[in-house]
Amino acid sequence: MLNENMKAIRKSKGLSQQELAVKLNVVRQTVSKWEQGLSVPDSNMLISISEVLETPVSTLLGETVIEAEVDGLKAISAKLEVINLQLARRQTTGKRILHWLLISLCVAIAAIFAVLLALESPYLGWDYSDPETAVLGVAVHSFEWLFVRIAPVILICAIIGIFLTRKKT
Repeated sequence: MLNENMKAIRKSKGLSQQELAVKLNVVRQTVSKWEQGLSVPDSNMLISISEVLETPVSTLLGETVIEAEVDGLKAISAKLEVINLQLARRQTTGKRILHWLLISLCVAIAAIFAVLLALESPYLGWDYSDPETAVLGVAVHSFEWLFVRIAPVILICAIIGIFLTRKKT
């Protein structure tokens, strides 16, 4: 078990037997004997091997490396699934917020239209000889004129947006 795990981990780290031997201050043949199962490193050397390979001693001694990689892939897959679910929820929440903002926009436009209809443009009867009244009258008339021309386009776009962002069942 130790020999197979040591060889698999060494190869996964991209180390040759010679490179590992240099890092452990032993000859290449010693590493070769460990990997062939002809000899076993002592406890101090086992700790050194685990440090050089950046792997727990328990993995070197008992766990099979391939199973650990599969478990790692399963863990990564599970994490990705959780992230995808979170992104989907965030997108759904954003879509719902946009949907209600568009509905609110439609209601606001309808309310402003209702107010403008109810007031029947009272500024048209004002005396424009006073400069302050003239400025206020022009400002109110400009707002009304611009609103009446732009609001229908915004309203139509908002209604289309409401249909596009509605919850599909």
